[in-house]
Amino acid sequence: MNILITGAKGFAGRNLTENLKNIKEGKNRARPSLSIGEIFEYDLDTDPAKLDDFCRRADFVFHLAGVNRPKNEAEFMEGNFGFSGELLETLEKHGNKCPVVLSSSIQATLIGRYAGGAYGISKKAGEDLFFEYAARTGAKVMVYRFPNLFGKWCRPNYNSAVATFCHNYANDLPITVNDPKAELELLYIDDLVEEMLDALEGKEHHCVYDGVTALAKEDGAFCFAPVTHRVTLGEIVALLDDFRAQPRTLIMPAIPRGSFAKKLYSTYLSYLPAEKTSFPLDMKKDARGSFTELLKTAAHGQFSVNVSKPGITKGQHWHNTKWEFFIVVSGRGRIEERRIGTDEVRRFDVSGERIEAVHMLPGFTHNIINLSDTEPLVTLMWANEIFDPAHPDTFFEEV
Repeated sequence: MNILITGAKGFAGRNLTENLKNIKEGKNRARPSLSIGEIFEYDLDTDPAKLDDFCRRADFVFHLAGVNRPKNEAEFMEGNFGFSGELLETLEKHGNKCPVVLSSSIQATLIGRYAGGAYGISKKAGEDLFFEYAARTGAKVMVYRFPNLFGKWCRPNYNSAVATFCHNYANDLPITVNDPKAELELLYIDDLVEEMLDALEGKEHHCVYDGVTALAKEDGAFCFAPVTHRVTLGEIVALLDDFRAQPRTLIMPAIPRGSFAKKLYSTYLSYLPAEKTSFPLDMKKDARGSFTELLKTAAHGQFSVNVSKPGITKGQHWHNTKWEFFIVVSGRGRIEERRIGTDEVRRFDVSGERIEAVHMLPGFTHNIINLSDTEPLVTLMWANEIFDPAHPDTFFEEV
């Protein structure tokens, strides 16, 4: 299947193009039904003569090109309507009735704050052109009215508040929020790409519109990406505050699968400059080795790494409620645990050659011994709670 993408170097176009390449090159096997042939990338700097050949050979078209920030409003109609007409005329000239996706905007509803906007008017004109083309030729047309988009590679200070906020937070630049309660409907770029791949497989999601709200309907005239997020500007800023603080606090905010927070965090990280891509950790060193906290979570404890020098024994303490996993990843050692008030000792020989997790049980004093005379013992440790110096729940007692 040959695929034409207009606006291939834009935000949506670049993400879609790279993901189609992953499928074509066998890097992404999640869509076994898709067989990608040539990918025709068309953008402002492409030789216009190539459009004719692309339209002749294409088996599917993603029309993602558009004008968002012109120097004058007349360019809206030229870019969002004029080029659309040229594309459809070229397809029709070659008798190519392949499916065509149109990237429109929720502003094309021309409702509420979108009423009378030149951008929305130009997008609505483009939609009408595509529907007329479908009626005249019988070609399959899928018109998507996308809400605000966000994700990696989105240009800041252009047409996405989320991109601007993420870029500014990542680079310690100020942001302006006039109304923290203002709500946005946001579509994450990976969710948009997944819907585009669904469309390519003939499994697009159809809808009708109740105002600016898309309502799923199998025979709806429009199409939509079913996964979007409604969040306020205040909520976005609060999350970005947590993300920016993470290298200092080590606390990883909750980022459940599929959540807006998870998608926003990935977006924020994509804007980090090189000097912020790595950050130092506080290694607590002494004659025995070192101990370094790695990562903390509000609800699920913390991770640390312990390095014991040859022949060293560490630990020799117990906890009431706290418990831990000790996972030796390098070296050779022994873990001992004794139940408080008894002589019962449990011993576990551990090694980086055979990685396993050992529970440090509540009510058992425990230690870890480096059995090597020459090599350090490196242990990844997880505790079920963040260490609290005021309530350490840690009591010295030798095993």
